[in-house]
Amino acid sequence: MTRIWKAYAQASLILRVTVALVLGVVVGLIGGETVAAWLAPLGDLLLRLLTFLIVPIVLFTLMVGVNQSREGRAGRVGGKVFGYYLTSSALAIMVGLAVATLFSPGSGMTLDESASFSVPENPGVVDTLLNIVPDNIIGAFAELNMLGIIFTALVFGIALLKMRQSERQHAMGERLYGVIEALNEVTLKVMSGVLHYVPIGVFAIVAETVSQQGLATLLSLGDMVIVLYIALATQLLIYCGIMRLFGVKLRTFFREARTPMATAFATQSSSGTLPLTVNAAHRLGIPKSIYGFSLPLGATLNMDGAAIRIAISAVFAANVIGAPLDFISMVQIVLIGTLVSVGTAGVPGAGIIMIATVFAQVGLPIETVALLTAIDALVGMGCTALNVTGDLVGTSVIARSEGEELQEEPVEDAGLAVKG
Repeated sequence: MTRIWKAYAQASLILRVTVALVLGVVVGLIGGETVAAWLAPLGDLLLRLLTFLIVPIVLFTLMVGVNQSREGRAGRVGGKVFGYYLTSSALAIMVGLAVATLFSPGSGMTLDESASFSVPENPGVVDTLLNIVPDNIIGAFAELNMLGIIFTALVFGIALLKMRQSERQHAMGERLYGVIEALNEVTLKVMSGVLHYVPIGVFAIVAETVSQQGLATLLSLGDMVIVLYIALATQLLIYCGIMRLFGVKLRTFFREARTPMATAFATQSSSGTLPLTVNAAHRLGIPKSIYGFSLPLGATLNMDGAAIRIAISAVFAANVIGAPLDFISMVQIVLIGTLVSVGTAGVPGAGIIMIATVFAQVGLPIETVALLTAIDALVGMGCTALNVTGDLVGTSVIARSEGEELQEEPVEDAGLAVKG
């Protein structure tokens, strides 16, 4: 038993996750829902473990990152992060519209008149911005209000930095910084243990998803699924071009990005994959002062996969009702979709709110979304993987723009001694 565990622990994480994905598909197709139901608790445990780590990772990593950043760098990096995420979202919507217009998913289908779909209430941009400042810090942590957690970490991190720069409070600030830094290392140590469980959880989640979806679902809306994955692949190629432009070596990047990409694909959770995304950025040698801010924000704000899904859903809906989108409608979708993706950040049901808002602006019936619920998991897997990839691409590009070099060899330390 000890020999088996040693062989498992010494294998690279991506190898274990890849094997888990393949085995999950096989077991899901052969075993059916009975076996999947038995495995479901193992998948739920992984999601719980990853969610369990989100608050300490964001809080301590960002506080340490703020205190490690050079003077004037934090504001400059923050501006680059917001600029990149807005541009990336707009580009993703344009890619989705272009690919969907080329292949015309939904042509020949009809809308079920009895179909209905409930849309969560849109709180609006003002309320969303106000919610960035939590009225209760503990509540923000308990509800996993990512923007609220980021705000808390930034405020306390900056306050700690001011203490360390003060003559009167310097000693106290240094002691407190030492404690925060130690807590950050402890969190990374816990994460290194959780990473060993990731393949087991991925296997269970994939088996459950495949058993529930089945081949019949894939065949019924196969054109929609294929078109979406073509668009996702196109966006990935654009990412590669952007990284080459900024001098990011693709082999180095994907060596570390592939594990969070595969995990995001299985779990369908950008926030849940955050611990692995942070691990990848750390192993690439990106400074905490950059990835400590860009990755948590990206997990909430940057949704390139979701943006592509919205664009393709709009073209699909227009084709179903027999009214293909004109150029003006496409421009509206790009502008509104980009703004709405920021305005609904961190809101429960944000994806549906984005679709509903865009559809309302171009006169498309929200009921058409009901047709797509059958393939929700199949398209959600690819979209989430692209969301996470986009966060890491942006972080790497911004690091290069700040003069940082990505490491050819993985950066290892005591807290993260897990092979990628």
